[in-house]
Formats: sequence, structure tokens, C-alpha cells
Amino acid sequence: MNTIDPRTPVIIGVGQHLDAYGKEGYEALSAVDLAGRAAAAAVADSGVSPDAVSVAIDTVGGIRQFETSTPGAPAPLGRSNNFPRSVAARIGAAPRRAILEVGGGQSSQHLVTELAGSIAAGESRVALVFGSEAISTARALAKSEDRPDFSESIGGDLEDRGFGLKGMMSMEASAHGLVDAPSQYALVENARRARLGLDRKAYDAKIGELFAPFTAVAARNPYAAAPTERSAEELVTPTEANRPIADPYNRYVVARDQVNQGAAVLLASVEAARELGVPEDRWVFIHGHSDARERDLMDRQDLSGSPAARLATDQALEMAGVTADDISTFDFYSCFPVPVFNVAVDGLGLDPKDERGLTLTGGLPFFGGAGNNYSMHGIAETVERARQAPGTFGFVGANGGVCSKYSVGIYSTTPREWQLDRSAQIQAIIDAQEPVAQISRADGWATVETYTVKHDREGRRTGIVIGRLEATGERFVAMGVDGDDDILALLASDEPIGARVWVVSAAPGNRVTTTPERALELLPPRPKGLRESYEHVLVARDGHVLEVTINRPEARNALFPAAHEELAEIFDAFFADHELWVAILTGAGDQAFCAGNDLVYSASGKPNYVPASGFGGLTSRRGMNKPVIVAVNGFAMGGGFEIALASHLVVADETAQFALSEVKVGLVAGAGGVIRLPRAIPPKIANELILTGRRIGAQEAKDLGIVSRVAPAGQALTAARELATEITVNSPTSVRISLEVMAEAQQHADPLDAVTARTGLLDELMASEDAMEGMSAFAQKRAPQWQNR
Repeated sequence: MNTIDPRTPVIIGVGQHLDAYGKEGYEALSAVDLAGRAAAAAVADSGVSPDAVSVAIDTVGGIRQFETSTPGAPAPLGRSNNFPRSVAARIGAAPRRAILEVGGGQSSQHLVTELAGSIAAGESRVALVFGSEAISTARALAKSEDRPDFSESIGGDLEDRGFGLKGMMSMEASAHGLVDAPSQYALVENARRARLGLDRKAYDAKIGELFAPFTAVAARNPYAAAPTERSAEELVTPTEANRPIADPYNRYVVARDQVNQGAAVLLASVEAARELGVPEDRWVFIHGHSDARERDLMDRQDLSGSPAARLATDQALEMAGVTADDISTFDFYSCFPVPVFNVAVDGLGLDPKDERGLTLTGGLPFFGGAGNNYSMHGIAETVERARQAPGTFGFVGANGGVCSKYSVGIYSTTPREWQLDRSAQIQAIIDAQEPVAQISRADGWATVETYTVKHDREGRRTGIVIGRLEATGERFVAMGVDGDDDILALLASDEPIGARVWVVSAAPGNRVTTTPERALELLPPRPKGLRESYEHVLVARDGHVLEVTINRPEARNALFPAAHEELAEIFDAFFADHELWVAILTGAGDQAFCAGNDLVYSASGKPNYVPASGFGGLTSRRGMNKPVIVAVNGFAMGGGFEIALASHLVVADETAQFALSEVKVGLVAGAGGVIRLPRAIPPKIANELILTGRRIGAQEAKDLGIVSRVAPAGQALTAARELATEITVNSPTSVRISLEVMAEAQQHADPLDAVTARTGLLDELMASEDAMEGMSAFAQKRAPQWQNR
């Protein structure tokens, strides 16, 4: 071993800690303290002076807790402002570099691999990686009168890599109930069952056979959160304790997140390990490693698994120069059955009853789903086993997202110099795969590609389907309609996958049922025409003019789904009404026309969406062939400004202010602002307004061409009425066709191409009664009598 490169990374210590709630010795430790205990154990595991090791640590890497993995996640007992440095301080370390890794179950293995590479490159000599979860304590004590305060503040630099949520969250998924891991994994699981041609009972048996041995391992593990051995039948049989979560999952086979666990891994260069005096029988080498990222779920050609995870596994084994037959221990990430099936069974061809076992810890449902840090425990167990059987090989597979990110490590006490990362080779293969064509708003007959049924604690069920439209082959996601027993019965049938269903695009999202007739029963179309009254909007007809007032002055006329729905319905009626020629939209009160999206409502966690016609029923509306005038009094912020940009004419009083202020609250003007503003005003000025969120007044907006007319304070609506009158004295047919010709002309970059393009609109105009009436009235020197036809 004296000839090995002195910068070769080795694992010299591992540690774990359990603080079991309600059990003897329970201490109610914070996440920092749990990780600190594990880190101290890893330092001690090196077999040399803990003080000497702690002083030598130059890099620490922390794994995110669930409470720091998503924006706005609650920390009911408080948390550290710098988790890695807080943990380092617990063991007397003062590292020059501190990392807070991105979220995901792959992060433990990935960070161990990365920091091993940093050691091999000479960028680090001794590195400590750790993580923990104290969810059980947080939930148990959050409402306690004497609850502990885990808040702490510590100085020092922090390399915070962010949440790592790209591809993990989408508005489309959220709108259709795919906000929880069980539902998303269930979609993959059911797709795999159908691919294998197994019925429900047979596949349930496979799940039970897979996980029953895991429970036996957990039952023997002193660090397990749920050390109870269960039979295969017990795991898949629904009971009050084992309630259904998301078909085909019951509670026993999903990751257990209520844990208090910590784990840590200590790495060093061979040179540093020798200087510290770490015995060589403590050294464990990384022989193979690989990382891969799968395409986003809806982009995947095959929904039944993850080729990326299998490619990463094959590459790591090849790098190590071994096959699955050469591996003595395995620890597969097991938040749900399908990640294990995907790699261990489908990829490596292992039998769930393989005498080597598929887990060293007991797996996430039984050992505990210690958040993103689970695989740190898997690595710790693998290192321990490698030391007990020198020369053998151990495999760790860590999974993140929805079978989205996979990180692999192959471990052995046999000396091996560091191998450079080759992950880019397989990532190029994955990225070259063509994504599936998708549609956001789906309508028509379709085929079920995969599905699940979610169950809440009160027994309510919600069906979720990913399907393909028969007409186009485009993929969509849809939910069942509340109270639709027909679709629930179909999804509970022997084989829903491949079944024919009917999908309709509703305002909240796509809704799936069994037939068009059933869809009409459940989702009757809006009544045509204007109602007498609305809850959030005022409507008044004045001859050929429709006045629409957003009536939420207490919220500065900010909009939320119910108000959007009313506005969409009103403008549907306006554009369909032959006798209405011009619409005026304004806001109640003198403070604001519309302050945009109701952020208070958005923060409530309630479903937030806009109808197909867009923000305020206008920003995504096609065929706006009648004039819409926006009368701005006060603020037109965010979505309010976007409504103004989508209108034909804007009248503002002198107090009005406009801004695309989304960047100030971490959002984007996605309702057309970033598209329309650069087309409406000079691009560089548009860039400034979009990127700074700067407000502009009415006169500046007029100078830029956004506003047509500026009125005295409080007179915007009066001025808008005057403008509407100027329009309605003209031929409504001419006005309509003028708008349609201008819209058609937008398709041509060259004005001459637009002028000379063939259009049937002018023929329609010349054949209209209004054209004939206009010429006759002119010749007869009388006022025309327009018929709008």
C-alpha cells in the first residue's frame, strides 16, 4: 500500500445515532445535535485522537433536512442558520469550507463521491459529511408548552447549493394533485406492474416478498426507527394501522419520515490518514461511483422505471471491475418498492430472496426514512461490513426525486486509487432521448397510461391518471372529479391501464371520467350569457358597452381562482353577445385597478389556478375581436399590468402606477408580461422594467405607448366611457374585422408580406350589411344604423 497515490481518498470513520422518541434514553435532540453525535462517532471510529481529527477537518458537507428542502417549509422548533458549521462546532472543528448540499435522497452518496474527488484533486485533505432528521421530535413537541428551541446562529461562510428542485416540481403536477411522493411513485409502480403483465394480487405479493426481508433486517438494527418484523402478507393487507395511501401502497411500504436519526462519514487522503495515525484496517476505498439524472417524469418514454439509475449502476460496477455476483452487501434506496425493483431486480437481475439481502439498514419504511440522509446510514453500514470481511465489495444505491437522480458507490477495503468521474458519458445518453409530446389542456378520448388513487385519512379517494390522447398521442395528466364513482370503479378494475377514458380541460386542470355524457353530468358547461350578479365582480350594461368592475377593494382587487372564473365567464359572455360591442374593465375603489395575484391566498396552500383564458380571463384569450378598454385607477401591478397589456386600449388616471413586480417576490410575469411588454415598447426599456420591477407612472406609460389616454385623478372610468362612445358610433363589423386583420398581420415579420397576404376578412367586410349601410348613409348624408352584421 506504500505505492498508492498519497492523495487517494479513503473512508476512515463512520457514525450513526438514534434518539428514539418515547423510548428509554430519549433526549429530544435537535437535528444539529443528532448530526453532531453521529459526527463525533465517525471521528471516534477512526481509532485516533478525536481532537487531532477534528482540527484536521478542512471541509464539511451537510445534507438538508426536510424542513430546509423546500421554500417556506416550517421549522416548528427552530433551526440553525448554518447547519454544517453548527455541527462542525459540536466536535470542535473549524473547517475552511462548509457545504449545504441540494435536496434529494441521492445527496448523501453524491456528496461523499464529490468530496472524495476533491481529496484526490488535492483540494481537501480531511472531509466530514453528515446529515440528520429530528422530525419525530418536532412533530411530538411542536405544540408542547415546554417545547425546546432549536434555533441557533453561527458565523462563517456557507456554500448553500439550493433546494435542487428543478424538474421535481411543476405547476402542472401541483394542479393535478401530484404534490406528494407516494402518488408520484405509485404512478411508476403501476406502470411497472402493467409492463410485467401482473394482476394486482400478484404484484402485491411481489411487494410483500421484496420488503418482508427488509423488516427482518430492521428488527435487528439498533438504529432502526421501526424495528418490527412483518410477514409479506401483513405488509400488503390493508388494515386500520396499514391504511391505503396511494394505490398500490399501504402505509407499511412507504418511507417512514417520523424519525430522529443522524449519520456521518469521515474521509481523508491516504497521506492525511497516515499522518493522523489511522490504522489501515479502518480504511475503506471507493472503487466505483456514478451519478445520473433521469428525464422529468412526464418526459419519459417509459413510465415504468428509470434507465438512468440502471446506467449509473452498470457504470459504477464497470469502474470497480466487478459484477453483481462479486458484491457481498447491497443497500438499495427503498422509499417505495419501485426504486428497488428498478435497479436490483430489473437492472441487476437479483432475486428479492437473495441470501445477501438487498438492504443493510432495513430500508426507509422500516429502518426509517431519514430524509435526504438515509443513504449515509447505508454507507455507514457498508463500511462496517467491509471492515468485517476485508476484500469484499459493498454496493450503495441512492435515489432522489421520482426515480429522478441516482448515485452509486462501490466500497472495499482492497486498496484502489481514485477513478475520475465518468458520469457525463451516461448523462449524454439519457439527455439524447426524445421527450414525449405533451399537452397541458387535454380534451377527448384517451387511453390510460398509468394511474393511482390517493386515499386521505378520512377515506376520501382521488383518482389521478397519466394518459395519451387518442387523436394526437399527446401525454397529459388529469384528476378525477369529486363524487365520480365511475372513474374510481374503473381505476379499481382488474386492469385500468389501457382503458379508454374521456378527458376534459376544466379551469383547475384536466378532469378524467368514463364517457362524454358522464363528463357533462359532472362538469356542466357554464350558463351562457351574463348573470344578474357575481360575488367578486360587478357588471353593468350601458347600450352596446359592458362595464366590468373587479370588486375586491379590500385586497386591492388582487385576483384568486374564484374571481378569475367569474371574469372568464363574463368575458365569454361579452364576446358571444351580438349586442355588446365594447367592454370596459376597471377596479373598485381608488387604490388599485388590480394588484395582480392574491399572494395571501397563494400562501394559504389552497389550489391556485387561472382559467384557460388566462389571468383575469383575458391574458391567454384568443379571438379578442371586440375592443376591451382597461381603466386604471391606482395600481396595476403584476397580473394587473398583464391584463392591461392584453387589452386593446388603456386609459389611466394621473395617479396610476404600473409595474411587473414579480421579480421582487421571487416570481416571473408569466401571464404574458415578459412576452407582451418587449413587443409593446422598446426592448431595452422593457428589459429594465421586467428585471427591476420598477414602477412607472401614467405619463411615462403614455410616453412609452402603453397608455392611450391620461385622465385627471379619479376620472379614468369617465375617460374610458368617452373612448368607448367614440368607438361605438362606428361600424361594429368594421371594428371587429380591423382587430382581426391586425391580429393576422402579427404572423408576418415583413409589413409588405402582411399587406399583400390573402385574407378572407376583407371579403367578409365588403359583403356585410354594415358596409352597405355605411356607404348608403354617407351618400344620403344621414347617421348610419349599424346592425353588427
